[in-house]
Amino acid sequence: MNVRIGADATEDEASAIASALAEHTDDDEIRVFVGDDDEPILVREVDLTAPIEDDLGPTEREERLREEIADIEAGGPPKYKEQLSEQGKLFVRDRLDLWFGDGVAFEDGKFAHFDAWHPNAPDVDEYDESDRVPADGLLTGAAEFEGRDVHFMANDFTVKAGSMAGRGVEKFLRMQQRALKTGKPVLYLMDSSGGRIDQQTGFFANREGIGKYYFNHSRLSGRVPQICVLYGPCIAGAAYTPVFADFTVMVEGMSAMAIASPRMVKMVTGEDIGMQELGGPKIHAEHSSSADLVARDEEHARDLVAQLVGYLPDNSDEKPPKAKPRAPRKDPKGIDSVVPESPNEGYDMERLIERVVDHGSLFELQPDYGKEILTAFARVDGRPVGIVANQPAERAGAIFPDAAEKAASFVWKCDAFNVPLLYLCDTPGFMAGSAVEKEGILEKGKKMIYATSAATVPKQCVIVRKAYGAGIYAMSGPAYDPESTIALPSGEVGIMGPEAAINAVYANKLDDIDDPEERAEMERELREEYRRDIDVHRMASEVVIDEIVPPSELRAELAARFEFYEGVEKERPSKKHGTVL
Repeated sequence: MNVRIGADATEDEASAIASALAEHTDDDEIRVFVGDDDEPILVREVDLTAPIEDDLGPTEREERLREEIADIEAGGPPKYKEQLSEQGKLFVRDRLDLWFGDGVAFEDGKFAHFDAWHPNAPDVDEYDESDRVPADGLLTGAAEFEGRDVHFMANDFTVKAGSMAGRGVEKFLRMQQRALKTGKPVLYLMDSSGGRIDQQTGFFANREGIGKYYFNHSRLSGRVPQICVLYGPCIAGAAYTPVFADFTVMVEGMSAMAIASPRMVKMVTGEDIGMQELGGPKIHAEHSSSADLVARDEEHARDLVAQLVGYLPDNSDEKPPKAKPRAPRKDPKGIDSVVPESPNEGYDMERLIERVVDHGSLFELQPDYGKEILTAFARVDGRPVGIVANQPAERAGAIFPDAAEKAASFVWKCDAFNVPLLYLCDTPGFMAGSAVEKEGILEKGKKMIYATSAATVPKQCVIVRKAYGAGIYAMSGPAYDPESTIALPSGEVGIMGPEAAINAVYANKLDDIDDPEERAEMERELREEYRRDIDVHRMASEVVIDEIVPPSELRAELAARFEFYEGVEKERPSKKHGTVL
């Protein structure tokens, strides 16, 4: 801004004029000229980054509001807050500090149900500390977590054991609906005893009641990552949020979830059981598969989720974030030494994986469930991948019902969030027998094959050693539209292994040989002949597989193929949806 004043004006007068104008201008500089001078007598820079100071300040009305907010943020009755340390857990707002620090952008609905309990509310005649229900026991808002914008909800266990009622339910639903609009991940920090039974007419069966939680969970599923951490016993309706979430973390000695409380179970069935035995971390990590990870404590839970989100995009329209490439933990030159010569000898598949993926990037999910298959996120040359690997150290890597179900779920999630898939195949196939038939080996095996078939992300299949029976189907073999099927020189592909094949085809012929030595020699010859027939060299010769790769070059080969096929596009047939769940 240029200002010209009278020729007889002094520099002090020019300064006073510049100061007065500074309060009203949007320019960042004021130049004051005297008379007809070409050069300004004074140049004043205006700080547009700071507000103009005046004698106004917060009113009593604002101070009263701040006091009300502080009272709300104090949580429920003090006696319940004091009990949290005995239970080894944090007050909900301290938990938010642990997760987000100063990263909470805003909170919605702090004043939910304010009129029912606060002494400043017009309908509260007499304040009773035991009636405190600040924020209606549920906090919702938005925050920055590990550099990512997220929606969050968190139960306040000091308010009626984190139970859910009308206002809190409305906040929960609004948070979910906003996540559908923003396409940003959702964190559920759960510590709830379920719905408040004495208030159920206000939220239980309503169109916009608690049942809508799970409708919205279903709508969000595959759209944005939904991650749930359990900090206490989540019973009945509250237990459905963790099982609807894409990833669920439980905390040792603290978390539990069940369709009904132990007291209700005893009333209905007569079974006398404790909460941990009914639905603690061990139950859901080893048996039900409802828990993906188990944390040691609150800090560890946050750390696990911080690692997890590093492999996931914000939503289904985006690609997962890349990281700076790192060399593998161990030299790829040792890969061939890790894989035993005999197809029946066990070994730990992780010993191979650590020579393929970036150092420190392996992040296994559901490690204690369906151990015959390993499911994990990792990075190859900085690029996130989802690994589905048979585990020969567990029951020879045969695919049991639990393992098939675990793999199907993991593949489905990777495909939803655009994470490329790496299959490491070393399996005798699906397990047989009456026990697994009762456990649904066909149904659960179908789900694994379906998920692999329907996945549209880039897929690479590596035949590490044996690929027998329908195992090669479930592990995204040549018929399942992988971008590549490559093999190590130890690979074998066949309907069954040599021992089973010889027994099936030549049993009568061998039984006719009386001399044990002659019979053993015949078995050896037949076994070697069969192994030549299923050796990957024959598969490569017939172009069933794309390439046999020197083991020490496997990592580089995979990195090149994932990079090349990064933008591949696949279309599913036009239809409403498949019928396999």
